[in-house]
Amino acid sequence: MARSRKVTVSTDVHGHTAGWAETDLAPVPAAPDPAAAAFFDVDNTMMQGASIYWFARGLAARDYFTTSDLARFAWQQLRFRLLAREHAGDMSQARDAALAFVEGWRVDDVERLAEEIFDELMAPRIWAGTRQLAQRHLDSGQRVWLVSAAPVEIGRVIASRLGLTGALGTVAEIVDGAYTGRLVGDLMHGPAKAEAVAQLAAVEGLDLGRCAAYSDSANDLPLLSAVGRAVAVNPDGALLRRAREHGWEVRDFRTGRRAARIAVPSTAAAGLVAGAVSAGLALHRRRRAT
Repeated sequence: MARSRKVTVSTDVHGHTAGWAETDLAPVPAAPDPAAAAFFDVDNTMMQGASIYWFARGLAARDYFTTSDLARFAWQQLRFRLLAREHAGDMSQARDAALAFVEGWRVDDVERLAEEIFDELMAPRIWAGTRQLAQRHLDSGQRVWLVSAAPVEIGRVIASRLGLTGALGTVAEIVDGAYTGRLVGDLMHGPAKAEAVAQLAAVEGLDLGRCAAYSDSANDLPLLSAVGRAVAVNPDGALLRRAREHGWEVRDFRTGRRAARIAVPSTAAAGLVAGAVSAGLALHRRRRAT
């Protein structure tokens, strides 16, 4: 973003120029670029690890369930996914469990918790490099959306805190201000991300050929292939290979052992912790009832 500069000229008593100084004024906003935008995946792209994992950690810290419950249920879900990955019902079972944990919760309570937990646990884990990439688009007059399989309420909180345009995410059914535990549509995962972005582009008048998408996972190849500029950020092996094949830009903000540690919660959490949270909260409700 360009900055305007004020030039001050001083003169001596004889009217001769004695010197000058430049002072930075407020940034000059770039002209809006309504046909171009950027779409950022969240987990391991904008943030270290999975947002739903950190949300679950925040719930555990508030005694909704224990961290040992979280670890046990996450392991059970991970083991199930490793065994059932190739089965057709895998994603349908993940879909059924995705937002069951919020059944009966008030929407405003979930949003309040998401804001608190973002400030406590998620904000320190935002990749500075990815945040700068998003800011470049904003500074160019473009809009920036997050696109995540996490509940859209969490995505909206992250987008708001980072000053982004908005978020696309998995949508929960709401009746009378409370969640039913059922989804509206599909999980925002894989091809569903590309479909959602295409629908948004039609509504907002975006030219996808002028848009960019950023992701760490080969699961997002449909989204990355749908835009004019694809960028692999902290890529997994499959995405890195595809990026090299297509000549896509690669940005990696991880370093050594730190990257290995980050991979643990993201692997266990990205598609799994929703089920762990569901089971943990069910256990928590049973304990309170006894």
